[in-house]
Amino acid sequence: MSLIEKINRRIFKRVSPFKRRVLPPQPSDVDFGDFLSPDPISNLFGFDRGTPIDRYYIELFLDSYKTDIRGVCLEVAEDIYTMRFGEDRVERSDTLHATGVEKNCTIVGDLTDLNEVKDGTYDCIVLTQVLQFIFDIPAAVREIHRILKPGGVCLATGGGIAQISRYDMDRWGEYWRFTDLGARRLFEANFDSKDIEVVTYGNTGSAVAFLEGLTVEELSPEFLNAHNPDYQVVIGICARKTH
Repeated sequence: MSLIEKINRRIFKRVSPFKRRVLPPQPSDVDFGDFLSPDPISNLFGFDRGTPIDRYYIELFLDSYKTDIRGVCLEVAEDIYTMRFGEDRVERSDTLHATGVEKNCTIVGDLTDLNEVKDGTYDCIVLTQVLQFIFDIPAAVREIHRILKPGGVCLATGGGIAQISRYDMDRWGEYWRFTDLGARRLFEANFDSKDIEVVTYGNTGSAVAFLEGLTVEELSPEFLNAHNPDYQVVIGICARKTH
């Protein structure tokens, strides 16, 4: 038995299972290839190269709950997902924007204080990658609950492991990253816990690929669909307002 093996055996007898994981790593022959760089392959989430990986997960989530996209709907900036997944179930589609720069927006306002929107207006609110740009998220969740009809649904996604969106950071700020537990606690302040479903998407490889700006077209569905709950790239929240 080598000296290092004897030392490790003695250490293992004295440390907890958690501490065993932090022993000095052994040298490896990993080939980092194009990833061994301080700069990503794309700093635009992959938009300049194809479909960003987070969009794949967002659309998986919306497809799973598409029957809830119905009636009178609200989406932020544009209603692409509302119309794509809501199909002929959508009766009316409103779009919200903070500054009104989007030409098709029907409501200019702040999701934390939508005074112009009456209580119980919407059957469904679609919020994809919006909450991380709102500093006072609890206020936004209160407004979401208020403007939903009884039985209405909010379908929201938030970023977990992700780069900063520089465009948004420079205009209105980007403040948060989420975990499934944090997202659930935020919505439980206003929605009944039994009416909240939280799902996560991602794995070690897809998290690295997303940070590097690789695209959906460059990866297989098997690779993207592998799930590791400790590497949450996208968090999906389905919150239903109690009848």
